[in-house]
Amino acid sequence: MYSIETKNLSYSFSEKETVLDNINIQVPEGSIYGFLGPNGAGKTTTLKLVLGLLKKQKGEIDFFNQPFAPNRIQVLARVGSLIESPSIYAQLTARENLQVWQRIYNCPKARIDEVLNIVDLAYTKKKKAGKFSLGMKQRLSIAFALLHEPDILILDEPTNGLDPSGILEIRELLIRINREKNTTIVISSHLLAEIEKLVTHVGIINKGKIIFQGTLNELHVMQAENSTVQYETDNNDRARDIFTECKLNSVMREGKIILPKMERSEIARLTKLLVEDGIDVYEVASVKNDLESIFIDLTKN
Repeated sequence: MYSIETKNLSYSFSEKETVLDNINIQVPEGSIYGFLGPNGAGKTTTLKLVLGLLKKQKGEIDFFNQPFAPNRIQVLARVGSLIESPSIYAQLTARENLQVWQRIYNCPKARIDEVLNIVDLAYTKKKKAGKFSLGMKQRLSIAFALLHEPDILILDEPTNGLDPSGILEIRELLIRINREKNTTIVISSHLLAEIEKLVTHVGIINKGKIIFQGTLNELHVMQAENSTVQYETDNNDRARDIFTECKLNSVMREGKIILPKMERSEIARLTKLLVEDGIDVYEVASVKNDLESIFIDLTKN
């Protein structure tokens, strides 16, 4: 079952500016879905459309296998979100901020203490929110979104501007929420290296189009398929000649010969050929391209 699914979702600001082009997103129930893409790729526009903050122009949006439009009130009651800047009253404490939202959501007052503990802000007591660090403000904003115990949490760049410790805090918080409450989480970001430590599923958008969607494991398979073999020898020019004779393309990079991925038996055969030709082989390594490189390649191409 999909918690969120879009079908051919498109959006344009004008006839000449298409922001989204037939976006098909599938967010499995209970997953942490990383919605990735460069700045300006269409991430925030997509999330605003999904939440009804922008009027849909073309396509379908489903929540819990039901159309969003005729069930909007019931759906939004089950969704928590943080889009763009946190809406915080600087002159109020964390508890006082939550009391405002508690009245809006009409949920039990006891829930305030629960979410303060969940986001680790119970210790702030009478400290005004305006004096919070950026990381604390982000956690307070997530507390707003969690107050009514949503089934889905949608977060737009929640770690933007945070230092490494703040990013780690948000990551650990979201993993805990997902595991303990089985809350489906959609989190947008332009940084794959940050997101890959958190998500179970990935959707990559670029220039308004989905260019990859699947599990994190499937992205890792793509990573393995894009691995290379690197040689370092005492005579790289002669070694490359031998590789060319074996009909293998190679490039030089930082003093090493880069070859396409190959079987271990083929690596052993090539190494034997080099040694028999009198070439000293200093290093042979199978190197996987990191996911960040794959992400950059996908969005560039």
